[in-house]
This record gives sequence, C-alpha cells and structure tokens, in this order.
Amino acid sequence: MTIVVAYAPRPEGQVALEKGIEIAKRRNEHLLVVNATPGNADDDAMAAAQDVERIEALLAQTGLNAEFKQYGRGKSAVEEIETLVATLPVSLLVIGIRKRSPVGKLIMGSVAQELLLSVDCPVLAVKATS
Repeated sequence: MTIVVAYAPRPEGQVALEKGIEIAKRRNEHLLVVNATPGNADDDAMAAAQDVERIEALLAQTGLNAEFKQYGRGKSAVEEIETLVATLPVSLLVIGIRKRSPVGKLIMGSVAQELLLSVDCPVLAVKATS
C-alpha cells in the first residue's frame, strides 16, 4: 500500500509531509510525495523546484521506501493526484490545510477541498499552525 502526500512549498505542505512520514513509518508503507503544478512559472513551481533536493534528502534519511515526484504536465494538482489515487493502491492521502477567510474560500478554489470531495480513498487533512 502507498501513502500519498500532496505537497506544496508552503507551511501546509510541510506539515502534510511531516505527518505522511510519521504515518508511513508507523505502518511501514511506501510513501509517495507529490508536487503538481500546471507547468507555468508561478511562485509555487519555482519554490518547489528549489525544494526538491531538500525533500529527497529528508526522505532518504527516513529509511522508508519513499519517493518524491514533481509534475508540471499541464494538469492541475487535483487532476494529477486523482489519477495517482485511481491507479495506485493508496491507503491514505495526506493534505495540508490552512485557515482561510470566508471571502478567500469563495474567490480562490481550494485544492484541499476538491481532493476531499473527489478521491476514493481516506484523506487526512492536517492543519498548518502558521
């Protein structure tokens, strides 16, 4: 079985990564950390590219069967993760969330909310403290 972590280079992505590592160790499961962007040069994509080496080193130190994948194929993060969940034996999807104002929720779509409502596996939403 595989635990998938939806990673973004923000505090909510970091807290999801930490929780995913913790659970994968406890369950002795494969860990797949995924960062997906539509492929344009937005701030998240550039930050994630700089973060790859740090994440790969962190995963190597865990002793887990773990890997980091970064997608920039034009699909949204939701589409990429939905595809992975549909094609892999995923036991858990770990996502990070942050506090948003009611207007922020209305204006900007939430990847976390879309994933919670669309994937066919258990989802653990972990709240970032900052």
